[in-house]
Amino acid sequence: MTEVIRTVGLTKRYGGLTVVDAVDLEVHEGDLYGFLGPNGSGKSTTIRMLLGLVFASSGTIEVFGQRVPARLGVLREVGAIVESPGFYPSLSGRRNLTIFDAAGPGGSRSTRKRRIGDVLERVGLGGIDRRPVKAYSMGMRQRLGLAAALLRRPKLLVLDEPANGLDPQGIREIRSLFTELVEQGTTVFLSSHLLAEVEMICTRAGMMANGRLVVQDRVDHLLAPTGRAVLDTPDPDAAVAVLARVTGHDLVQRAGHRLTFPLNGVAPERLNHELIVAGVPVREFLIERRTLEDAYLQLTGESGDARP
Repeated sequence: MTEVIRTVGLTKRYGGLTVVDAVDLEVHEGDLYGFLGPNGSGKSTTIRMLLGLVFASSGTIEVFGQRVPARLGVLREVGAIVESPGFYPSLSGRRNLTIFDAAGPGGSRSTRKRRIGDVLERVGLGGIDRRPVKAYSMGMRQRLGLAAALLRRPKLLVLDEPANGLDPQGIREIRSLFTELVEQGTTVFLSSHLLAEVEMICTRAGMMANGRLVVQDRVDHLLAPTGRAVLDTPDPDAAVAVLARVTGHDLVQRAGHRLTFPLNGVAPERLNHELIVAGVPVREFLIERRTLEDAYLQLTGESGDARP
C-alpha cells in the first residue's frame, strides 16, 4: 500500500521541553485519517513539521516518498489549513482566493475564475457576495480556508481542526465533502479533538497524548466489541431469567427496560433466538462497541477532565 505520509522517530524539542516525542506516522493513499488528541498533545506541532513550517529536532518525514523539508517542492501537491486561515481582511473571499492562486506555483490564470467558483460551491460559499472577509463569521472563514486548500486539487489535504467555528449543519456538509474527496482520490489527514466526528467518517486514526503517538490503527479495529450486549424489552424480568439460563450468570445492569450484560461467549443470535422462543418481546438487541473516546481513555489513562 502506497504511503503518502511517513515519519520515523519524529521529535520536536523547545529547550528542555519535548512537545513531539518519537512519532511514527503512516498515512496510506486513500486514507481518511483522523489525528486525535486534546489541546497540547502535539498535534499542531506535528502538522507544522509535516508541512515544513517547523523544523524537527530529530527524526525523518516523507511526503509522497520525498523528504521534507529537503524536498519542499512536493508540498505543491498538498492543500492545507493550519489553525485559523489567514486572509486579507479588507478584501472579499473571491479576491483573496484570486491572490492566493496567483501567488502560488502551478495556478493557471485561464482556469482561475472557474476553479474559484467550483471550490466555493463545494464548501457551501457559492453565493458569497462582495463583503470583506473581516465581516465573515468564524465558520465562513473556516470554509474559505478549506476552499483555498482545495483550489489546486491537491492529492493530499492536511487540515488542523477543520470543524472549528462550524455549526452542526456545516459539520455535516464538511463531513460529506471529505468522504467525497477520498472517493475521488484525495488522501485526507485531519486533526481533531472531536472524537465522535472522526469516528463517523475516518478509516484510520492515530491518537496523541503528551507528545507521543499512543495508537495507530483502523477505526473499525479501535471500535472493537466490548463483549457485552444491550437489550431493550418491555418485560425485563422475563428477559433476565432467560439471560441467566443461557449465559450462566446474572450480571445484568438494569436501567428501566434497558438491560446491559456480558455475552460470556454466547453467540448473540442464540440469545436472541432463546428470548423469542421464551416469548420475551425484543425492541432492540445490540452488540456493545467502545467509542473512540472509550479507546482513548483506556489507552492513555486520562481522567474525564482531560479527555479530548
